[in-house]
Amino acid sequence: MAEEDKNNSTVSRISVSLPPALLDELDRMVESRGYGSRSQAIGDMVNYQLAEHKRKLGNDVMVGTVTLLYDRSTRGLQKNLADIQYKHIDEVISSLHVHLTHNQIMEVILVQGHAHKLQEIANDMITQRGVITGQLQLLAAIIPPLQAPEND
Repeated sequence: MAEEDKNNSTVSRISVSLPPALLDELDRMVESRGYGSRSQAIGDMVNYQLAEHKRKLGNDVMVGTVTLLYDRSTRGLQKNLADIQYKHIDEVISSLHVHLTHNQIMEVILVQGHAHKLQEIANDMITQRGVITGQLQLLAAIIPPLQAPEND
């Protein structure tokens, strides 16, 4: 059954059956994270799982971040990471790095492209010598073009 939510967008009502212990956990999470309702929390979980599913399939164009924590004193690491980003200039949108300690840097790289390609790029960065940890986070969304294509 379709109806409108408080933002005047169409939503469908479904029924979900959960064991009491799982429902209690859900209610605690709803409260601790400040969700307005169980529906909002479940909607977020479904969106996350759908994005993960699409990421694993690998054909959808998605947007996301590669987050790296690395040791800046590792010889050649910063150059290697910059070279990887340049090599994939069509997928790498932007990057930001923050100096956390004398030798540790956190870098966040905004990426967009086919999920399997983004995973390859992230793997290439994360496996560099000197990278302490890294993670690719993808969303089922795309960034609008910065400039409209020219009409011929």
